[in-house]
Amino acid sequence: MPVVTIQHTTTYRYARPVHFGEHRLMFRPRDSHDLRLLETRLEIDPAASVRWYHDVFGNSIAIATFAAPAAELRFASTIRIEHFPQVGLSVAIEPYAQTYPFSYSADEIPDLGRTAERHYPDPEHRVDAWARRFAATDGPTDTQAMLVAMTNVIHATFTYRRRDTEGTQTPVETLASGTGTCRDFALLMMEAARSLGFAARFVSGYLYDERAVGGGATHAWAEIYLPGAGWVEYDPTNGLVAGHNLVRVAVARDPTQAVPVAGSFTGAPADYLGMRVDVTVTPERSNR
Repeated sequence: MPVVTIQHTTTYRYARPVHFGEHRLMFRPRDSHDLRLLETRLEIDPAASVRWYHDVFGNSIAIATFAAPAAELRFASTIRIEHFPQVGLSVAIEPYAQTYPFSYSADEIPDLGRTAERHYPDPEHRVDAWARRFAATDGPTDTQAMLVAMTNVIHATFTYRRRDTEGTQTPVETLASGTGTCRDFALLMMEAARSLGFAARFVSGYLYDERAVGGGATHAWAEIYLPGAGWVEYDPTNGLVAGHNLVRVAVARDPTQAVPVAGSFTGAPADYLGMRVDVTVTPERSNR
């Protein structure tokens, strides 16, 4: 199984020393059956006190608190993980859910909660209409085939366009423009799946394939809940399914809840000179 080392450095620069508020960091993945955390290191300059907690989604969160002002703020995260991705596109879905439409069981619905609800306005039902294209009208619809087709169509027909500004486009905006970032495409797929009755959530992490869009950088994709298979990963930016080459760091109901670094500073707006993010993703082979 592949072993991957990920170095993620975020640096903020200021015209003069400023005071920093608390910063919320999402760099550390959680151990699971498909991901084993081997090493982790977090370096912060200037020095900060750090406390950890698990958020409402179970993500590992670090809160950094600063005592001294500085003209530069740097977060450097290094993690080394062993990844156990699912092989191929085989997903063990319960028989009753292999054909769409289906209903989640009564014991799952309360816990899926808002992940199955629409989050963004669609007044002209454009996302609805686009999503319905993937459901067969002349017979049963294979659930996994439909979701794979949706993933592949976004990959094939939408244009990836890097955007340095913060935030995520609405699904309606992404449909209208035909362009977006990985965060935009993940959100479009989530809302399209939700319009069809699926529970979906947002994933932030890394992709260890330099040839793919988003390779060697922070990346985003979607997870959709399928009975029997659980949360299945779909990366519409690259047409990837079932977690291949994807290192999950954080999951959330909405992209705004899965930001790698968030914080504030006290000073004049003109003091802020900019931010730089450097990510290196280095795969190796496990000897075991």
